[in-house]
Formats: sequence, C-alpha cells, structure tokens
Amino acid sequence: MKDEGRLVIWPASIDRSKSRNEGRIISRKSSVKEPSLEEMEKAAASLDLNPEVQKDKAYPRSWWEKSGRIMVDKNESRTTTARQISKTIKKYRQG
Repeated sequence: MKDEGRLVIWPASIDRSKSRNEGRIISRKSSVKEPSLEEMEKAAASLDLNPEVQKDKAYPRSWWEKSGRIMVDKNESRTTTARQISKTIKKYRQG
C-alpha cells in the first residue's frame, strides 16, 4: 500500500555516477557522487521533510543491490525534492 503524501527517493536518483537510464532523475551538475542513506536522511531532516529510512529495500533497476531508500513528505515534485536533498548534501560535504 502506498503512503499518500509521501515521496520515495532512492540513492540512485541523486547519484552522479548513475546514468538517466540507471535511475538518476536530476542533472549531473545538481547530483552528488555516491550519496549514502545517512547523508540523505540528514539532508531531508534539515529540510523538514520527515524522512523515513528503509535500509532493506532494493532499487527495482538494480534489484540485486539492497541500496535502501528514504520516504519523505511531499511538499514539492519528486525532482525538486531530490535537487534540494542533493544541494544540502553538497553543503555538508563542503564543511
């Protein structure tokens, strides 16, 4: 059953090393290299998106890898939310 008002963001959605075909949904310029679930959770929490981490989930296009995912509140479109999370991760990585 899908959670109403929630978005699923996979690490592959904002991973610079992935192609669009492999699941990246934002531009390479906006994306980050190899985002971790912890970074994504911290970024989503700082954006007040109420993140819920699901570590045992596998991205459908790479079903053999248990990369996990986060579910966040739907305030904006999926792409806009992914860009915001990616931008926040970049800020944390810069120090």
